[in-house]
Amino acid sequence: MPPRRDGPPTDSPRPTSQRFGRVLRLTGRSGFAHVLKTGLRAKSPQLVLYLLPNHLPRTRLGISIGRPAGIAVKRNRIKRLVREAFRLRRAELPVGYDLVVVVRPHAPLELGRYQELLLDLASQVHRRWQERQQR
Repeated sequence: MPPRRDGPPTDSPRPTSQRFGRVLRLTGRSGFAHVLKTGLRAKSPQLVLYLLPNHLPRTRLGISIGRPAGIAVKRNRIKRLVREAFRLRRAELPVGYDLVVVVRPHAPLELGRYQELLLDLASQVHRRWQERQQR
């Protein structure tokens, strides 16, 4: 049996900064509930994005999708696409927030469309947070 390697391989073609690791996930019922209760939101026909400052040097993502969105295969596909959109556009998102994406029932979109939606909704809410801080 080959020896077990802990951590990412050193010759990995993908830089570790592009990974969607545990530190980038918003987990736990209380974490989601806090963001949903006190965060600001922006809506589109497909997604509702809640955003709340987390005072960390990174942005974390949580995804909520219910059964009305479709069968498990469809829900999982949408979650994978939203996660990938976050991973690919993380550098363009505002830093230091917890994001909760609530998925509304819709047919799965292409990855590029989820990227656009995520950036657009996050920038809308980020501007509103900044305006609120200036008052």
